[in-house]
Amino acid sequence: MGDPVVHFEIGGADGARSRRFYAELFGWSVEPAAQGYGVVSTGSRDGIGGGIMQAPEGVPPWVTVYVEVDDLDKSLARAEELGGRKIMGPSPIGEMGDVAMFADPDGNPIGLLRLNAGPPS
Repeated sequence: MGDPVVHFEIGGADGARSRRFYAELFGWSVEPAAQGYGVVSTGSRDGIGGGIMQAPEGVPPWVTVYVEVDDLDKSLARAEELGGRKIMGPSPIGEMGDVAMFADPDGNPIGLLRLNAGPPS
């Protein structure tokens, strides 16, 4: 079975403007989180949620997807073997899990997530 796309992210030149734009355009709920990050709920059972943030200074705006994988280091190494390059990570994202990013051979940023298991049911 393949690794699923589980999250999208939009980094805009003006984070507040980007959050308003997408909320008004698509009817998304964008809830503030830490450091100006807006967590997106699309209001649909279909598709995935995401986030909208301000691009850090010196980083151009972007749109990317995040793929859930079991092993971030292994996935980053494989991406590099195939002509990509590591951008960042692995780094923890609170209790949620860990994140890493690479650029594909064309320079497109792609995120990787290793999510911690939820509480036992």
